[in-house]
Amino acid sequence: MKIHSTAIINPGANLGEGVEVGPYSIIGSEVKIGKNTVIGPHVVIEGATEIGEGCNIYQFCSIGAPPQDLKFGGEKTYVVIGNFNIIREFVTINRATGSGVTFIGDHNMIMAYAHVAHNCKIGHYVVMANAATLAGYVNVEDYAMIGGLSGIHQFTNIGAHCIIGGASAVVQDVPPYTMAAGNHAKLFGLNLIGLKRRNFPEETIKALKKAYQIIFRSQLLLEESLQKAQDELGNIPEVEHFVRFIRESKRGTCR
Repeated sequence: MKIHSTAIINPGANLGEGVEVGPYSIIGSEVKIGKNTVIGPHVVIEGATEIGEGCNIYQFCSIGAPPQDLKFGGEKTYVVIGNFNIIREFVTINRATGSGVTFIGDHNMIMAYAHVAHNCKIGHYVVMANAATLAGYVNVEDYAMIGGLSGIHQFTNIGAHCIIGGASAVVQDVPPYTMAAGNHAKLFGLNLIGLKRRNFPEETIKALKKAYQIIFRSQLLLEESLQKAQDELGNIPEVEHFVRFIRESKRGTCR
């Protein structure tokens, strides 16, 4: 381990092999940090927080602070962060409220000034650009990209492989594989560039295009369009996910 002399590490903290902690950072008693994670200067990590291996956390981040929720009564809640995440300057990640966990998976990039509120769940390979903000209980699926200065309403679901344009206000669920932008955010078709960059088969992309047309551009009622897409294209796993996500949405989806 490489701990700067000005860092304050509570004796109860559990730091793995090869962890580095920069000047003036503070690590609380219930914190667990996996091997080879680098904590920059002036970082505060507190509460029941677990951080995995190989993460890089930059200066002035706050991780594991109590939730910004008036209902919070001091109960023990958690932050769990996986492996190989990049968390840039001034990011804030709050622990859960009520019960449960604020969870962040592996290989995510959370850029400067972004905020992850209580009880959020972020999957793997997600990008949150500068000052993107998640309210409480937001669920972000794998490979989603959230543009800078965007705000996501509480209890909203962000689908896999979607992209949200900068400065968007997202108040309804964003289906997987789509593009959304605006205030309030609207859909602008499939995230075709993202799908091609991630080597989705052409057959899958064609099926998603057809499903999008059936669901969002036909004259059918929503449930009728979902059933038609499922009947015609449900053998494609990505279409099945697309249909299920929209069908199970509680807030409704961007249109």
